[in-house]
Amino acid sequence: MLKRLSVLWSVIRGDARMLWFALKHPLSPRWVKLATAAIALYVVWPIDLIPDVIPLLGWMDDAVLVPLAIRWVINRLPDAVRGDFARHASS
Repeated sequence: MLKRLSVLWSVIRGDARMLWFALKHPLSPRWVKLATAAIALYVVWPIDLIPDVIPLLGWMDDAVLVPLAIRWVINRLPDAVRGDFARHASS
């Protein structure tokens, strides 16, 4: 179980790093900034799809929806931005 969590954490961390790189990249479209702001707003907004007062379900929607949203944004990035990130990450 601990190994699965560490793999999940490394994937999420890598995706967040790529999204941060895309925010600063000059070739990134403007909608990337808007989508990232929407994801951040969902994380801090007190109103969720499933309220956080429900012990596990309230946290699980954040744990599932936020990484899915980040991955959705990353998959729609231009190839030039993803290629620059790959070159940046390998160096």
